[in-house]
Amino acid sequence: MSYAKYYILAVLTVAAAFLTNAQVSFEGNNKPVYVEGRSSNTGSMAVYVLYTAQGVSMNYTANIDPYNVSWQEIVINDMGERVYNDIEVVHNGNVTTLSPVEAGKGYIIKEGESQTTYLWVIDYSTCRLKINSVYVDPESDCGTAILHVDGSGPEIKYDGTKTLDREIKITYNTREWDGEEFRWKEQPVVEKETFLKNSIAVPAPYCDTQFTISGDKFLEFWNEVERKTTETYETKAINVETTAVQEERNNDNEQRIQGSGLGGSAPVKITFTAYCTDAVTFKEWQVSDNQDFTNILMTFSQEEVEYTFEDTGTTYWRFYGANSDGSCEYFGSPYAVNVGESVIYCPNFFSPGTTEEVNDVWKVSYKSIVEFHCWIYNRWGNLIKEFTDPSDGWDGTYRGKLVSGGVYFYVIRAKGSDGQVYKLSGDINILRYEKRAGQTAVDEPE
Repeated sequence: MSYAKYYILAVLTVAAAFLTNAQVSFEGNNKPVYVEGRSSNTGSMAVYVLYTAQGVSMNYTANIDPYNVSWQEIVINDMGERVYNDIEVVHNGNVTTLSPVEAGKGYIIKEGESQTTYLWVIDYSTCRLKINSVYVDPESDCGTAILHVDGSGPEIKYDGTKTLDREIKITYNTREWDGEEFRWKEQPVVEKETFLKNSIAVPAPYCDTQFTISGDKFLEFWNEVERKTTETYETKAINVETTAVQEERNNDNEQRIQGSGLGGSAPVKITFTAYCTDAVTFKEWQVSDNQDFTNILMTFSQEEVEYTFEDTGTTYWRFYGANSDGSCEYFGSPYAVNVGESVIYCPNFFSPGTTEEVNDVWKVSYKSIVEFHCWIYNRWGNLIKEFTDPSDGWDGTYRGKLVSGGVYFYVIRAKGSDGQVYKLSGDINILRYEKRAGQTAVDEPE
C-alpha cells in the first residue's frame, strides 16, 4: 500500500471514529431515557422518551467542530405542517446545551456540513399509561371477546402524523389444535395495542381464562408496569377438528375403485372422530344422502363413531357441535363416502405346485361383496375346501397335500352391497401339475 493511500485510510478511520462519538444526552432526569432508534418505525428520526421533561436539559457532544454546531426546533402548526425555528443554545467546549428542553417538539442539530442529527422529544409524564380496571363484556360473541377498560393511555404522536407504539399487551389463554398429537392444547396468547382503548376486541378464547392488560413498553423499561386482570371468563366460543380414518385392506383379489376419497369396495369400515374444545356440550355426527343435509338419515350423539358401510351408494357425514345455550354452533365440512357396486369373477384354472406364487392359489376377483360362501368339490362330489371370506382361496391342497391335476367344481352363494344375489357354479381346472421336491400328490376320496 502506498503512503498516500495509507494516509487517506487513516484520516477516514479517524473521521469515522469521531462520527460514532457524537451523541445526544440529557441532564436533570432521574430515570434513564428510552430511545426509539432510527428504524422503520421512526424513519430517520430518533425519538427520545423522557420520564418527565421538567428540569431536564439536552446536550449534544460534537466530535468534529464544536464551534460550528447549530440547532433548530421543529414545530407542527395547526395546518399539520412543519415549522423550523432557529434556537439559541449554550456552548461549552465541544458540548452544546439546550436548557430546559421542551418536549413535544423535534430538533435538528447540524455540525457543520458533515453531520445532521434529527430527533423528537416526548415527555411521558403528560401521557402516562394508567389502567384502573378491566372486564369482559358479557355480550361478547362466538368469535370475539370485548374488553372494557377504564384508564388512560392515548396515542403518542410525533413529527405530526406518526405514532409511537406503546406496545400495550393483552394476555390470556386459549386452545390451539396440535395436528401431530391430535388434541387441543392450552396456549398463552399475547395481543398488542399501539395505545390504550376503552374497548379492545380480541379473538374469543376456547377455554376459560383471565385477561390481563399490562404495559406499556416505556413503563416496562422503567420497571413500573401497569397491570390489571379480569375475573375468570367462562368461554362460550367453540371449535372442532374432525378426522375420518378408513380401515385398510390389502387383499390381492379385491378390486379397487379408481380415485381418492373414502369408500370403495364394501364392507368399508370408517372411524369418524371429533375433537372438541371445552365449551362444546352438544355433539352429533349427522348422516345424509345429500351434501346440503336437507334430509338427515341418522345421527350419533358422540364424538367417535365406528361405522361399517355395506350398501352401494354415496352418503355424507358431518359433525355438528354447539355450546350449552346454542348461541355458538359448528358445522363441519362433510365427508363423502362412496361405496361401489358388487362384482364377482371366478377363474376356471390355476396351477398349484408348479411356480411358487404364480397362479398357485384359486381366488375369485371381487368388489363390494358383503356375504360370501364357497364350496369346492372333486369329481366324485366330495367337499375338499370351504371358506366364507372372499379374500380367501384354495391352494390346491387337501389335508395338507397337493391334489392331483384335473377338473374340480365350485359353488358360490354371495350377496353384494347393491343387493345383488350371486348363485355361481363352475369348473376349476388344475393344469400342468408337477410335483415339487418332497411333495406327494393325493387322490381325493371317492
